[in-house]
Amino acid sequence: MIVLGIVVAVLILWSIWGLFSSRVEQAEYCVVSRSRDYEIREYAPHIEAQTTVRGTTGEALSNGFRIIAGYIFGGNATRQRISMTAPVRASSERIAMTAPVTATGDSGSSVIAFVMPRAYTMETLPAPTDARVHLVQIPARTFAALRFGGWRTDVRVRRMEKRLLASLAHDRIRAVGAPVYAGYNAPWTPPWMTRNEVLVEVEKS
Repeated sequence: MIVLGIVVAVLILWSIWGLFSSRVEQAEYCVVSRSRDYEIREYAPHIEAQTTVRGTTGEALSNGFRIIAGYIFGGNATRQRISMTAPVRASSERIAMTAPVTATGDSGSSVIAFVMPRAYTMETLPAPTDARVHLVQIPARTFAALRFGGWRTDVRVRRMEKRLLASLAHDRIRAVGAPVYAGYNAPWTPPWMTRNEVLVEVEKS
């Protein structure tokens, strides 16, 4: 009984920690429609801090997160700390391709992006001191999003991407480009509290 009580206490504390560590500003969007597998969202224009890294999705997220975290935690011209937001996005592309396609293994590069807080503009964001970090103005776009919980693995992400694309094809909605992975939680968040998504840009109806 004592061991069970300790386990329960640890799980409760872990859940509380996960809840508060994941309460950050999120990318702004409105839901246009919902289906069984996905929802269609219209995202507002925003600014992203981006970096390009090589490796599998997991490796790219880890390395890219570290690079951009350096920027928001003071690695910029004014040494200013910028609030963390969600989600962190990873999109893959083959080397030397102009349009992104889904990459597998370590044969491609991934663009890892943090959405910047809405209070900033391109003029007020401090310049990165790391040449690998770039600030990019992103226009309004429409995405289809499929949400799933649990820990992220490359296999699960690929499976969810295929499921999303198949559902869109069935509903005769045209996808534009390749799917993007979006993670909303800190790495230490309990798996029963995580929010993961795969998204793909779609043509507006």
